[in-house]
Amino acid sequence: MAAIYRKFGITTIIAVYLLILVGGIVRSTGSGMGCPDWPKCFGQYVPPTDISELPEDYKTIFAVQGREIADFNAVHTWIEYINRLLGALIGLFILITAVLSVSFWKKDKIITLLSILALIGVLIQGWLGAKVVSSDLHEGMITIHMIMALVIVGLLIYTVVRSYNGVLKTEKINNIPKVNLIAFASAGVAFAQLILGTQVRENIDNISKMLGENMRSEWIDNLGMSFYIHRSFSILVLLLHVALIYSIWKNANKNGRIATFGKSLLSILVIEVITGIIMAYFAIPKPLQPVHMLLASVALGIHILLILFINFDFLFGKNIARENRING
Repeated sequence: MAAIYRKFGITTIIAVYLLILVGGIVRSTGSGMGCPDWPKCFGQYVPPTDISELPEDYKTIFAVQGREIADFNAVHTWIEYINRLLGALIGLFILITAVLSVSFWKKDKIITLLSILALIGVLIQGWLGAKVVSSDLHEGMITIHMIMALVIVGLLIYTVVRSYNGVLKTEKINNIPKVNLIAFASAGVAFAQLILGTQVRENIDNISKMLGENMRSEWIDNLGMSFYIHRSFSILVLLLHVALIYSIWKNANKNGRIATFGKSLLSILVIEVITGIIMAYFAIPKPLQPVHMLLASVALGIHILLILFINFDFLFGKNIARENRING
């Protein structure tokens, strides 16, 4: 059961990242209000594919906050509906993960408790999703919705790594305090950059409504200070990550797990910067918007992995010793 939990936990983490990508597609395509009600879509469990399936006064019937909704768009409706279906599937995955975590109850209760907490987080996330719709995509609610997804990912990563306690051979790493300092600093800056990115994303949503798709090339010039801060901040992010990789290269096995995570993190960051540059100079191509957000989210997850493996003995060593005493 423990082995199944680990494999299924990893699958669930990947699935949550897929949901983050789909959520980005919903926003980049302007499909957030494709379903104006929740949990149904236009009052149906399977949404319409054509306007003829809706009553003539559907804009009034499904008004949000007293305002008529936009014209029915089947593509937007089904993109949002698929997002909701995937969200429900992820909820099921996390429920199964929580059930499987019971196998660790005698060995490590924290794994079970945190798995249940992740399940509670999904329920809260579903409630937030309903609030996003009922608030007509209020900017603050969208950001909170995104942060909650990252919290769920963080919980899952921690519990799955913890479940490998006593299974994985720990890596030796020198000068841990210094490596930790750079790792936590780069993780904090990366998280701040992600939040700044969500603010820029919200500004883009507002400007797109004002200027329209035909003026897409003018969006960047109208973003204001938040965009320039986000763009300039990426230099600090990149420098700190280079320092982190160098510190790992000096103090850890160059062919080990930690070094591999570090190289992957730097590679993702470089790609993320490239996608950011392309968006800034090529009128924010739609396909790159969700990819850019996904890369930032994955980078944050790898940061968590790095910090956990750098401090594996400190975080889980006592559990190993206790288990040895029990088994001995």
